[in-house]
Amino acid sequence: MRIGEAASRSGMAAKTIRFYEEAGLIEPAPRRESGYREFGDDDVRRLRFIHRARSLGFSLDEVGRLLSLWSDRERASADVKRLALEHAARVEAKMAELRSMRDAILHLAERCHGDDRPECPILDELAGRADPD
Repeated sequence: MRIGEAASRSGMAAKTIRFYEEAGLIEPAPRRESGYREFGDDDVRRLRFIHRARSLGFSLDEVGRLLSLWSDRERASADVKRLALEHAARVEAKMAELRSMRDAILHLAERCHGDDRPECPILDELAGRADPD
């Protein structure tokens, strides 16, 4: 199948497939005499795997490690679980960071009158001119 069909069946754009080829996550597809890439069902399965892993926030490096583990039938599931739990811990840390950012923004918004006056503690804070509470 050509790249357009592989893209449709995997749920990602053709440009993304080319990117993953360049990143080494998938082998470059062989080309027909016409120059078009030729993808098979195994390629689509691998692309779906990548797509799902990326949608869960795994980095390219982590996806590469997951792909290696997926293809290694001798691997221990503990290795896969360890990688997943490490990723979950990073997601949790990012969530805490985002909650802190949200709280800071809400605190600034509470201090703003939100009226027709030009004074704005939000802008003052961003400019480094606000009085700390």
